[in-house]
Amino acid sequence: MSRNLRGLSARRGLSEGLYEDIVGAGGSTQPAGLKNVAGKFMTGGAAVMSAGSFYDFLNPVHQGKKVYVCDGTACLTSGKQGDVRSALLKSFSEDEIGTMTCLGHCHSNDAFMVNGEVRLYETGNDPQELKPRTNADRPALIAPQGEIGDYYSLAGRWVSDLSAALGELELSGLRGRGGAGFPFHIKVRSARDAGSGQKYIVCNGDEGDPGAFSDKWLLEERPHSVLFGMLMTGLIIGADTGVIYVRGEYPLAVKRMREAVSALEEAGITGATDDNAGYRFRFHVVEGSGAYICGEETSLLNSIEGLRPEVRTRPPFPAVYGLFGMPTVLSNVETFANIHNILEAGGTHWASLGTDRSPGTKLVSLDGAFNRPGLLEVRMGTPLSVVINEMGGGTRYPVKAFQIGGPLGGLVPASKVDDLTLDFESFAGGGFLLGHAGIVSVPDDFPVIRLLEHLFEFTMKESCGKCFPCRLGSVRGYELLSHASEKGEKISRRLFDDLLETMQLGSLCALGGGLPLPVKNALRYFSDEMDGFFRKGEE
Repeated sequence: MSRNLRGLSARRGLSEGLYEDIVGAGGSTQPAGLKNVAGKFMTGGAAVMSAGSFYDFLNPVHQGKKVYVCDGTACLTSGKQGDVRSALLKSFSEDEIGTMTCLGHCHSNDAFMVNGEVRLYETGNDPQELKPRTNADRPALIAPQGEIGDYYSLAGRWVSDLSAALGELELSGLRGRGGAGFPFHIKVRSARDAGSGQKYIVCNGDEGDPGAFSDKWLLEERPHSVLFGMLMTGLIIGADTGVIYVRGEYPLAVKRMREAVSALEEAGITGATDDNAGYRFRFHVVEGSGAYICGEETSLLNSIEGLRPEVRTRPPFPAVYGLFGMPTVLSNVETFANIHNILEAGGTHWASLGTDRSPGTKLVSLDGAFNRPGLLEVRMGTPLSVVINEMGGGTRYPVKAFQIGGPLGGLVPASKVDDLTLDFESFAGGGFLLGHAGIVSVPDDFPVIRLLEHLFEFTMKESCGKCFPCRLGSVRGYELLSHASEKGEKISRRLFDDLLETMQLGSLCALGGGLPLPVKNALRYFSDEMDGFFRKGEE
């Protein structure tokens, strides 16, 4: 069924796509509009309703809401959410205030959205300008881009030998910066070798991990670094179309990317035809409608196609069977943003900025607990203690743990900071996960069980529902923890361990499969807090 719907959606293409029509029809709130969409695309109403009812922004509970408070992990642990809500109640009724899962201002912890714009409570509704810092002699990501004609002229130096450009990507050892750390050149080579006339480049800008705002900054402040990386990847594999999927919680990022695409077309750098010069490459910016799971690559592809954005089973992988069933290189914002520097300075030089197995630099997001919050570009292999205590200036109040890598990332106790370096191998070896490298601070007085409740509740709300371990396991985990903390009901440790194992081994993607990691970290390192919630005498 999905392949049939995918084929129908492909006939319309991206310019008149099914997803945009569903969003324009108001999702699940406008049955008549969805019926028209189904007729236009010659598909069943159930399929269109299934997709239209999926997204947060199209949910009927959002009707009548005028302002949205951020309820991400960093805002929760900061303790500022209550102050923001109290201030908004002076201008809005309780029924007019909704929530959004992370607005990407984890460095201030006081964000809210009103009239489609993100504002900050403590700074007179004026969003703070981030000034990134680095410990690299030559920044790869935060350096100014300059005039776009000069910036894109680098592509001309490689277009006559695209195999050499792919060779530089391989020499660099660039690994995906979205969390998985998969070697980027393997995706590119696989898609290049795939036999197909039509191929795509897709940039995953659905950065939904609470605590991470590095992609947001790149999309807003360095959009051409992202577009250049997509363009060069497209030239290498023979693709003529690039799609940037930006989460709807980042309205300024959507605006800046659309402006950057228009600037490229107006300058004649892209959008070439038989009548004008430039590259035969078209960009499409897609604005998300509120769904964390769309950060998973196959769910994102389904969303662009207008299907219900559930996770696909793999194989086949997107490099062979991706957007509209065609070979697709899909990677995240920061990954594409590194390509200009790699091709300019050379893959070997870029690799030397990090370690043998974790080359290059990494953007790190520091939340509002730090004395110097904001964005860092850090050489891979830098001691975590340097990142936290020197570059971040330490924290403003006592902190017992750092959740690094988003809601599915490890929970690193403060006592382990000196044992880790900022790279994939060190974190994995320590039983943690580097992931997106967003750092959320857990204050000494913040109960660990409350954090775990929050993580299970987050997974429960954001699950696509396709697989039982994630859909049911997240609900059951939340029930066990909330009943223990609120009603004093003791948890069977054996049952809880079985639940975590089932989610880890049985979930189709990292949402359900990754949640057990921070939970296990909490049970191991904060047993003094957690043991009292479990039955005694069970192994």
